[in-house]
Amino acid sequence: MLRAIRKPFGYEPVLSKEDIKGPGRKKGERASNWKSVLQRIWKLVDEQRALLLTVLALVFVSSGLALLGPFMVGKIIDNYIMTSQFDGLGTQIGILIVVYLGLSSSMYFQNYWMVGIAQQTVYRLRTGLFSHLQKLPVTFFDKRQHGELMSRMTNDIENVSQTLNTSFIQVFSSVLTLIGTIALMLYLSPLLTLLTIIIIPVMFIAMRWITRRTGKLFKEQQRAVGELNGMIEETISGQRIVKAFSQEEHVMAEFAEKSDRLRRTGFWAMTYSGFIPKVMNTLNNGSFAVVAGVGGILALTGDGSVTVGTIVIFSELARQFTRPLNDLANQFNTVLSALAGAERVFGIMDEPIEDDDATEHAETILKGDVEFRDVSFGYAVETDGYTIKDLSFHVKSGETAAFVGATGAGKTTIMQLLARFYEVDRGEIYIDGIPISELPRKTLRSQTAFVLQDPFLFEATVYENIRYGKLDATDEEVVEAAKKANAHSFISRLEDGYDTVLTADGGEISQGQKQLLSIARALVADPVLLLLDEATSSIDTVTELEIQEALDRLMEGRTSFVIAHRLNTVRKADTVYVMDHGELVEFGDQDELIERKGIYYNMLLESKI
Repeated sequence: MLRAIRKPFGYEPVLSKEDIKGPGRKKGERASNWKSVLQRIWKLVDEQRALLLTVLALVFVSSGLALLGPFMVGKIIDNYIMTSQFDGLGTQIGILIVVYLGLSSSMYFQNYWMVGIAQQTVYRLRTGLFSHLQKLPVTFFDKRQHGELMSRMTNDIENVSQTLNTSFIQVFSSVLTLIGTIALMLYLSPLLTLLTIIIIPVMFIAMRWITRRTGKLFKEQQRAVGELNGMIEETISGQRIVKAFSQEEHVMAEFAEKSDRLRRTGFWAMTYSGFIPKVMNTLNNGSFAVVAGVGGILALTGDGSVTVGTIVIFSELARQFTRPLNDLANQFNTVLSALAGAERVFGIMDEPIEDDDATEHAETILKGDVEFRDVSFGYAVETDGYTIKDLSFHVKSGETAAFVGATGAGKTTIMQLLARFYEVDRGEIYIDGIPISELPRKTLRSQTAFVLQDPFLFEATVYENIRYGKLDATDEEVVEAAKKANAHSFISRLEDGYDTVLTADGGEISQGQKQLLSIARALVADPVLLLLDEATSSIDTVTELEIQEALDRLMEGRTSFVIAHRLNTVRKADTVYVMDHGELVEFGDQDELIERKGIYYNMLLESKI
């Protein structure tokens, strides 16, 4: 892949000869056919087709006026200047001024309206992508870099926006101008026309050589941008970990590697695409020289079919002939980049969403009776086997179940399955006797609340962060939930109280205070099922007492699943379940497990709880 033949300026070739030839595309490959991509973009313009047709009509008008102007100039030279007959010259000049004013006006309005069409189309594309992301399963995000997804939302869509804003009109106008120019040149002089269009085969050969490379390089460039953005996002988000383990040099080396990949890909993409205007300018100058030379000879020695006015018209038409070719060539790179970006966007939009067709229990109010029957699940069963195996237990409504065990025992997986972030491979989970697979995810999750070890805060006010558990909660309900969560006192001490804007990482408050806000968020949601995943494992003992008191209020009357490494968290549980390598090895209340002197008892002695 990185086979080096030459290294100009130290830039090793990114594509080998095999890459340039490239394998054929597979039939049915999703969003990989650029014709299909164009068709999908066209569907997004559906609502504005009337305005788009108006723009296209203006492009017809402007293209015609652009050809009429030079034609009139040539006729004025032949009929008035060369013959020294000036009667009516003023009228012709007036008409010529009107022609060019009309040309300017039509170009202004077509560009103005096209910008609106482009922005609305890109808005629909961006909204569609973001909406689709919200419907994708958790497994999709587990396998993707967040920064790479952000790159598709920003860079790739921006490329599409730029192309629609400028390239669409220019490409269409160039095609019309090219057709009209050839027709007018044939009318004036077939011989000069033949000499002008002789550059087309040369142009196509050059374009084919260039675009076979630029198409792949622009796709590689977009991919490299996504990977680099993903790495940057992860590094910034995990900056504390990077510094804690003194991995700055490793991170900088990884960044340098990905940045170098983008540098090399960008260099070759720009280098090859830069050949296009140079080739076109060379052909343009050659064509102009041929027309001027041969036309001058014909005007002096010919039968009068080629006049000075004809040469003037042809000189301008020759430029107009090569100008749209030049524009098409230049815009081709922009279009390729946009198509590569759109292909990546549609690739995400083609990902299957969470299947949530169950409607029978959509309005069901849950009571919280949960039963696992012979449940087995694995994240990658083929390679890693099952994470939990033949798991069975029953938690009655309102009870608290505590799960303990070593890291990797399957405790968090149980929580993930209860929230239907993943589907079981074998067995079934029942809630109130209803198979969980028959419960719509929205119904289930709207009656479930999570309190995690690392609570997530949004860049919003304290009010909005707590209200996220119930968007229609009143300010009074938010304050009441904060009081029950023991969060009201510290919130009141903040500069703007509940109106204080928190950052995404919650740097203004402590870890324990963030956890109290997370508990308040769960309280305002008033859930039936409560999932506590290591909720106090990283909190100091004093803060833990406040959190434990808040958790006791939160768990009261609710079916609660608790994961913890601290004894205080599981002491009040109705049943303690001991997990080991995905299997349930012991269960009972704490006193029973201590009396058995089994695994749980040994964990207590070894201070693992």
